[in-house]
Amino acid sequence: MTTVNTEKLSSARFAEATDAFVEEFTASVGFDQRMAQQDIQGSLAHAAMLNKIGILTEQELADIQRGLAQISAEIERGEFVWSIKQEDVHMNIEARLTDLIGIAGKKLHTGRSRNDQVATDIRLYLRDDIAAILLQLKRLQTALLDKAEQEADTIMPGFTHLQVAQPVTFGHHLMAWFEMLCRDRERLQDCLKRINVMPLGAAALAGTSYPIDRHMTAELLGFSRPSNNSLDSVSDRDFAIEFTAAGSLIMMHLSRFSEELVLWASAQFDFIDIPDAFCTGSSIMPQKKNPDVPELVRGKSGRVAGHLVSLLMLMKSQPLAYNKDNQEDKEPLFDTADTLINCLRAFADMMPHVKAKRENMYNSAKRGFATATDLADYLVRKGMAFRDAHEVVGLAVRLGLESGRDLSELTLNELQGFSSSIGDDVFDILQLEGSVAARKHIGGTAPAQVRKAIAEARQRIGGD
Repeated sequence: MTTVNTEKLSSARFAEATDAFVEEFTASVGFDQRMAQQDIQGSLAHAAMLNKIGILTEQELADIQRGLAQISAEIERGEFVWSIKQEDVHMNIEARLTDLIGIAGKKLHTGRSRNDQVATDIRLYLRDDIAAILLQLKRLQTALLDKAEQEADTIMPGFTHLQVAQPVTFGHHLMAWFEMLCRDRERLQDCLKRINVMPLGAAALAGTSYPIDRHMTAELLGFSRPSNNSLDSVSDRDFAIEFTAAGSLIMMHLSRFSEELVLWASAQFDFIDIPDAFCTGSSIMPQKKNPDVPELVRGKSGRVAGHLVSLLMLMKSQPLAYNKDNQEDKEPLFDTADTLINCLRAFADMMPHVKAKRENMYNSAKRGFATATDLADYLVRKGMAFRDAHEVVGLAVRLGLESGRDLSELTLNELQGFSSSIGDDVFDILQLEGSVAARKHIGGTAPAQVRKAIAEARQRIGGD
């Protein structure tokens, strides 16, 4: 709930009240209140440090701890009254704390500013969100590994230019998605290193004259270290841009997955069945089963990429140090995190129930001369130059097109008409099974290699 029934804590300098529209226009409490628990967490650490350096007595520290605990409970129960007059989450909590415990509440802000306070809160908030995102990433990766193991022998066409190129296994294709998510996980973990630096203590922009112990506060809040420069500390949003960039890449990957699922679920491909629980029907066409979850995830990728551009534009012209512009950083960040968590969860819930239509996949792989490269490689192993082999196979493919047959369906005499080097062993490699089985090196599509890659992948994510 939001109200306007309290006096502004920072109003003494002004001779007239803030215009009602301006008050509402400049307030951020409508969206930054979601950082309330992080704000309380930071205040508890700051209070403990102030007690250590003698600013707060033991009793004042105890009163602050008790008051903040009560405020935290009120927020959790939805009973806390948020005030636009107090502008933001920080001033709302401080005002309520002062109401509860008196003068000690006013002393809490000693040695800090809203500038370093909000920078700290955002980092704490993103740290928590990254943990939630990494959890959903791991759930999705585990689902992909389980599905890949089930489909390690399932042959399907591999595509380039959306044209049949060479046969692969469905398990191998799913493992390509897994690898994309591995890079996403690594980027988030690397981004976390720069998020996990504490700006608290930079105060408004120049630091503070109080003998604060920033290492103590950083340790209490689980930061790796305090930030190095007070001007940079309060104005830096590189970490936010970096997080949104990592999020944009995750959403780009999910969008690519979605595109393939949408195509594969269509009547024209008919490779997979997406469970009913993740689809909807049409209001007019009773036969329709629309892949709404993949389509919506594909659409949501655009908003996250938009948030990245928004944050870049937000920061590109700002002089040091803090500017009110930075109030605009939170909504793109919050929405990016929410979108990532929800989209990853939707995919992690859906993928275990996606069913492969194995026969359709197999028959599709047979229709596109998918083993043409295998025939060229066969001729090279017989001593023919690759470019000559390429020409020979092209002639064989032309015959197949004219007669409506796959290469494996041509006779030995017909194939030998293109090259006397071709023997009856050629049919081993022209069969789809032989083609995929031959690619048994690291990163190849052979079922045995896919299973080995899955086993190694389980170890890779098991330690996270």
